[in-house]
Amino acid sequence: MNSKTVLINGMDFVLKKVRRSKSLKITIHQDKRVVVTAPYYTSYKTMERFLGLQEEWIKKNLIKFQNQKSIVPADISGSYKKNKEKARVFVHSRLEYFNQFYKFPYNRVSIRNQKTRWGSCSRKGNLNFNYKIIFLSPEAADYIIVHELCHLKELNHSKGFWDLVEKAIPNYKAIRKQLKQNIA
Repeated sequence: MNSKTVLINGMDFVLKKVRRSKSLKITIHQDKRVVVTAPYYTSYKTMERFLGLQEEWIKKNLIKFQNQKSIVPADISGSYKKNKEKARVFVHSRLEYFNQFYKFPYNRVSIRNQKTRWGSCSRKGNLNFNYKIIFLSPEAADYIIVHELCHLKELNHSKGFWDLVEKAIPNYKAIRKQLKQNIA
């Protein structure tokens, strides 16, 4: 992966070339860092032009970020190693609880220090969770666990998937909205 930082209109932007990337993408991180990810063969000039075309979108979303509040404690620096095992125990117990109903087979469960995701599910049936899940409300944590568990049956966000989620978390829409409006 190659990356460089450029200054455009008084703002720093990180330009990253990634071998597995298939398209240009802009990500705004919690610390207000704006990162452009592009396929490895993309020129930095093309990435800068893309940023210029997306200037209004970036400004609008940076304002949204300033208005968001964090739903996890502000000072948890260095707490990944300290809380990883606690998160593992919590996630496994909630997976067992909800899987009594769903009965979906899964493989490995990993606890990670993810920057942009609460959880994920692979095609191989591996479940990954952000260690910060233990800092969420019980309802939000359960939603994330059920969400990933349901991906074992429906690896998409179709109506069938949401129907599965709703069986265990009837108010999933409100919880999902809360998670989207706040940052990790």
